[in-house]
Amino acid sequence: MFTGIVEELGRVVAIEPQNDAFRLTVEGKLVTSDLKRGDSIAVSGACLTAVEIADGSFTADVMQETLDKTSLQGIKVGDPVNLERAMTAATRFGGHVVQGHVDGVGTVLSRTPSENWEWVRVQIPAELAKYVVLKGSITIDGVSLTVNEIDVTEDGKDFVGLSLIPETLKLTTLGTKQVGDRVNVEADVMAKHIERLLEARNK
Repeated sequence: MFTGIVEELGRVVAIEPQNDAFRLTVEGKLVTSDLKRGDSIAVSGACLTAVEIADGSFTADVMQETLDKTSLQGIKVGDPVNLERAMTAATRFGGHVVQGHVDGVGTVLSRTPSENWEWVRVQIPAELAKYVVLKGSITIDGVSLTVNEIDVTEDGKDFVGLSLIPETLKLTTLGTKQVGDRVNVEADVMAKHIERLLEARNK
């Protein structure tokens, strides 16, 4: 379980292809300071398991299921990634409940800079739109964000509008994502639980 508060901007240092997966090695000196083999770590919003830790980096296996459903498909050596260790009972809960189970891949539609912040619109998969509410939470590339706009493009694509403060722009990959870039999207798990309860009630 995570909170969507990115601890460190890491960097991909190695990718080892396998038949239906790959091994990903990421540099992150802060997150590896107390990371142990078998610990969970969110890599741009995708929960991975550290299988090796050495010299300020960790290695994780990325299965085909993860590649199919996240923006880790196509990642390259040198790419930056958002890193967050799994929360503990003593962790400050600064974001919202984030599972690290990516629901789908979105696309950056536009960026509008302002003097002190930046307005970013992200297209989200149509099936996730029902879980999004104004002023509710959404996770984009592992970052907990508040939804400030919900709308549909002229060609029928669902999108959310997000205000990114300078801290977010500086300390996460969202500061450098360009129009057309893919991002991981995780809807608020509470909305999904409520939907499931209502479905069971109406049977």
